[in-house]
Amino acid sequence: MLTLAILGFLYDEPLHGYQLKSRITGLTGHVRPDRDGALYPAITRLEKAGLLRRRSEPGSGAVPRQVLELTAAGRAELERRLADPEETEISDQIRFFTVAAFLDRLDDPARQAAVLRRRLAFLEAPSSFFYDADGRPVTAERERNPFRRGMLLVARASGAAERAWLAETIADLDGRGPAGEPHA
Repeated sequence: MLTLAILGFLYDEPLHGYQLKSRITGLTGHVRPDRDGALYPAITRLEKAGLLRRRSEPGSGAVPRQVLELTAAGRAELERRLADPEETEISDQIRFFTVAAFLDRLDDPARQAAVLRRRLAFLEAPSSFFYDADGRPVTAERERNPFRRGMLLVARASGAAERAWLAETIADLDGRGPAGEPHA
């Protein structure tokens, strides 16, 4: 997820490390705040792999700022990752949202729709946070614990909203429009 976010944000414009860190933190929120201990080693790995480069730029003081920019290989790697996300980037909501944040960088609507179809298929599979003794998913209606019931109700509402958005966006990408009718 971190690599994808780095490549995605640098796709649009060169940034210095603090700007990049702020944008990544904004995307992932308080759930997975980035730490310098993860970001800067990832930047170094990507630089060694030829996916990004650093250049010096005058800073506000005597110390120059290091600006990061994506290489052509970095752009190609971002497009590859977006076209074929790992399974965890489909099944984990925060990771999927990172993919979705940059999916417009993949300029083929059919490939964009294919990624969204994978997420939709994942969301349509029966699942729960909790299972009964027979291994069946526990529904909000069957859950007696009010806190777990709340989790299940929130997940249901969120999942319904996401499935509706995915279906609408897939229809748009397929050229059918939100109502399933061809675009005029």
